[in-house]
Amino acid sequence: MTSSYEKDLDLNLLRVFVVVAETGSVTAAARRLYLTQPAVSAALRRLGTAVGAALFVRAGRGLALTARGRRLFASARPHLQALVDAAVAPAVFDPRTSDRIVRIGLSDASESWLLARLLRELQRDAPRMRVIVVPVQFRTVADALASAAVDLAVTVADELPADVRRRELFQGRFVVLFDPRHVRVGKRFGLEQYLAQEHVIVSYNGDLRGVVEDALGVHRRVRVSVPSFHGIGALVNDSALVATVPTIVARETTSVYPHLRTAAFPLAMPGTPMELLWRTAVDDDEAIRFVADAIVRIGAALGKLAKGATAR
Repeated sequence: MTSSYEKDLDLNLLRVFVVVAETGSVTAAARRLYLTQPAVSAALRRLGTAVGAALFVRAGRGLALTARGRRLFASARPHLQALVDAAVAPAVFDPRTSDRIVRIGLSDASESWLLARLLRELQRDAPRMRVIVVPVQFRTVADALASAAVDLAVTVADELPADVRRRELFQGRFVVLFDPRHVRVGKRFGLEQYLAQEHVIVSYNGDLRGVVEDALGVHRRVRVSVPSFHGIGALVNDSALVATVPTIVARETTSVYPHLRTAAFPLAMPGTPMELLWRTAVDDDEAIRFVADAIVRIGAALGKLAKGATAR
């Protein structure tokens, strides 16, 4: 297969060729290029050999383009200028006109509070930008970032490679979500009462262990294990099941299922930081930074709610 990248042609030769064609003189071209005359002449010979045709002929004390040289000059000059402009011109990003696509890795817990709000901000400030959401969680986010499958990610994360930057959006706590029409609770769940309930849990391993089992070694009576928080509200609503969920998920769920209530989690469990993650390689990408700034604003606005939704 033939490719332009496989040709043994130094593109700097084209730069020398264009300047000689513009000046009509090796001497003048050498001055503009800060090269010696022999170096310019050698470059022209190498280019002629690569092209397989003479590009200049002597014309008085200068040089004139051959027909082959004129065709090459007409093609090479605008492309060289475009390459130079692309290399030295600063990136211009205008959110009002940009049609960039940004790929965001979202955990199921973060999608519920972030995505709709982010899309509203983009509709207002960057109406042509588009978003592709890729599901991630703490075990998969490092690979998703490393492979550039996502530009940004919002999730809980453990250790990450050194080239991944992280910014905490808020500290999340867990609460117990239940339907008071079927589960009777006082001001709070006692541990014995909590463990006596039947639970719906979220397991990314596809087993009967959730965050409570993994973090605290406590075993609950698990009736059903699901792979994400998306359907938790529908399962708890109008049932005797209880679910232990992040406060921000509980808030979004109770807005859809207003009969549901939350109670304080009866065990001491450290908060988990919800973080914005990105690779250092995209630090200078203004479009990605624009979306990241929007995510930070949304996270800050919801941070107080995530810290401590009190039992309702």
